[in-house]
Amino acid sequence: MSGAGWTPGEENSHPEAEAGVSRGTWQTGDSLQVWFDIYRKVPKDLTQPTYTGAIISVCCCLFILFLFLSELTGFITTEVVNELYVDDPDKDSGGKIDVSLNISLPNLHCELVGLDIQDEMGRHEVGHIDNSMKVPLNNGAGCRFEGQFSINKVPGNFHVSTHSATAQPQNPDMTHVIHKLSFGDTLQVQNVHGAFNALGGADRLTSNPLASHDYILKIVPTVYEDKSGKQRYSYQYTVANKEYVAYSHTGRIIPAIWFRYDLSPITVKYTERRQPLYRFITTICAIIGGTFTVAGILDSCIFTASEAWKKIQLGKMH
Repeated sequence: MSGAGWTPGEENSHPEAEAGVSRGTWQTGDSLQVWFDIYRKVPKDLTQPTYTGAIISVCCCLFILFLFLSELTGFITTEVVNELYVDDPDKDSGGKIDVSLNISLPNLHCELVGLDIQDEMGRHEVGHIDNSMKVPLNNGAGCRFEGQFSINKVPGNFHVSTHSATAQPQNPDMTHVIHKLSFGDTLQVQNVHGAFNALGGADRLTSNPLASHDYILKIVPTVYEDKSGKQRYSYQYTVANKEYVAYSHTGRIIPAIWFRYDLSPITVKYTERRQPLYRFITTICAIIGGTFTVAGILDSCIFTASEAWKKIQLGKMH
């Protein structure tokens, strides 16, 4: 009976043997899991809270909060960057530039004030009146001239004078105040501080009444592109001026207020940009990880030093 039902190797099919094989396989998989786990856990008996660690942790969190709010402000805020290139940005303008002029001559009658335009393309217009207005000042003794006109994109000049008057005055008084002189679209952007109205507020009331005034302008094309991609075209300009009384062989020349302009080949472009989301997230992760790493090193150094000091003190006691 004892040998009738037994065959060699039968112990391998025993349930406990099968369970042993199964446990061995599981243990091998568990060791693989432990081997590939890069997030190792520190045993609880190796962790020890300290007051120094608590202080460092609080300072660490406050520092992270400060940097996070700084980065968040930078992410929300729109940044305006500028670049320079050589080109005509507004090719659809037909080679024209819009000009807006507002000037007061407190000692010259309105019927004597006129605007003349000329350039190197052969344009010579005396007494331009389109889109212009004359407002009497000082009970008619003075005049404020407001005009909007266009000039060609070539060197030239426009000037306020008495050349278009029917009868020329003997002693025209060209003292003046320039309220506005701008080219192209009006740009009122908070983050862009350019010379779009460089002559605004120029006061020449104390000048020689019989003197001519020359304003030499260097006009710089300017493009502003917002976040939606919409572009506005304007022009900045630099200015130099001189004041003089001109004479010829026939006597003194009638004074005028000259605006002589030339265009710069360099274009300034301002573009609105906002920090990409991925860069913001990357920066926040770097802030958190870097801060905790440095804080951990600092805390470890302080803890190691304090433990060494305690051991030294205990050695002295014994």
